Order: sequence, then C-alpha cells, then structure tokens
Amino acid sequence: MSSTPANPATALHEAWLIRHGETEWSLSGQHTGSTDIALTEHGRAQARALAPRLATQPFDAVWSSPMVRAIETCELAGLGSQRVTLPDLREWNYGIYEGRTTREIRASVPDWSVWHSPVPQGESLLDVEARAEAVVARLLAASGRVAIFSHAHFLRALAGCWMGDAAALGAHLYLDTASISVLGFDHEARAIRRWNS
Repeated sequence: MSSTPANPATALHEAWLIRHGETEWSLSGQHTGSTDIALTEHGRAQARALAPRLATQPFDAVWSSPMVRAIETCELAGLGSQRVTLPDLREWNYGIYEGRTTREIRASVPDWSVWHSPVPQGESLLDVEARAEAVVARLLAASGRVAIFSHAHFLRALAGCWMGDAAALGAHLYLDTASISVLGFDHEARAIRRWNS
C-alpha cells in the first residue's frame, strides 16, 4: 500500500501555529500591530517552556513574523536555527487603533471589532485575508511539518482561511500567548487538529 496521499494537498502533514509570548501590550489588551515590542520576562519564560514540547517534533520548516516578539519566541523555543522570516506573518495593521484597547475604541465607536469594522489607516479584513491566503498557498505547496511563529489576530485569520477560505472565521477562535495550535487534514478536508494548547 502506497503512503503517498491521493490528494497532493495532503502532502502537508501539519502546520503548528505558535503565538508569541506575553508582552506588556498583550497583557493590557492593547492592539499591537506595527509596534515592535519585546517579550516581558514572563513572556520569555513562556517561550522557553515551549522548547521541550517542540523538541519532540521534527520540523521541516520554521517560519516567523518579522516582529521581535515572534522572533524572540522562536529563538527561546529552540527553533531559531531553522527560522525563515516571512513578512506575510506580521500582525494586523491596526492603523489609528494601534496601542488602544477594544474598550477604549468602543468609547467612540460602539460595537467596533477588528473582524467587521473599518480600521482607518490600517488593514481591512480583506487585506489580512489576502495575506493569510498567501500563507495557506505556501503551506499547501510545502510538505512535512511547519512551525509558524506569529500573532493572535493573524493566526486566527490564517486558521479561518485554512478551514473555510474566510479570515472572518477567526472571530470564533481564541488564542492565548505562547499557545500551540495545529492545522492539518481530516482525509482530504483541511481541519484544525488542535487549538490553543
């Protein structure tokens, strides 16, 4: 019996999504897109705690956002030697809402949400979806197991595109700092195999 998948898309075994460790702004709930903020000491400890879990898996590729919080997490988690930086993995550009919490934004824009509201001077949902779909295409062209170090909103959008070609599905997913989630397949269907572990 051949071990070659009937569907070439299933040649990708798994994509491991790893959110960066805690920063001062992730702790306070401030939207952190283009601000290149480092990990807190707790965030560094979280990243180091990923190392034993990730060491049990062979990764054929390791991709990271260019932001220091993602790179630092990758390095402390023990996968820095394999790291390739991909600009598409950066966090959502929050425009005028950078550094503000959802509560602060809703004081002037009731019911605002990054998933369905305008982001002046930043990225729309469709902008982020285009980046996420480019990453999905790259994953489908890859094989083996890929580790991806990135950010909460972008990884949620990426999972939405993986599941149903719709970044908006990410609104229904939650990610903790330094969490691991796994995308893969259920037979030929793209599926979430683990979330927010």
